Amino acid sequence: MNIQKIIKIVALVIGLIAVFFLVRIMMIGDEAIEADPANQGILSGFANLAYVVLAIATISAVVFSLVNLVSHPDKLKKALMSLGVFALVLAIAWFASSGEERLLSDGTTLSEGGSQLIEAGIKAFYILIMLAAGLMLFFGVKKMLSK
Repeated sequence: MNIQKIIKIVALVIGLIAVFFLVRIMMIGDEAIEADPANQGILSGFANLAYVVLAIATISAVVFSLVNLVSHPDKLKKALMSLGVFALVLAIAWFASSGEERLLSDGTTLSEGGSQLIEAGIKAFYILIMLAAGLMLFFGVKKMLSK
């Protein structure tokens, strides 16, 4: 049995379990679930199924991506270069930000490290936006000039 048939069967089983929980929830009704805490156990089954599906999707995406990268060295090289550029952008944003202790609106204090981390994230976001806009502009102009 090949992997596609196994995946289809697993997807069918998960779908049937989800339909079962959905029908049970619909049969009980919203008001009954909100009014009686004992009925809220039905929702936990549905939530647990969602967690399982999320875990399966995440694990399969990571595993298949890693297998694809390992089997194609040229793609692995490009991925590592992209990761290096991203790390460089994060490092530039980190060193360009200053951490200052701040008083928050709820009365608590944000530490210097937390402040620097937030500021670095915002600056990294701005750098990535500018980089993306610059690359789109560059390749758009290049395409227009080549015609």
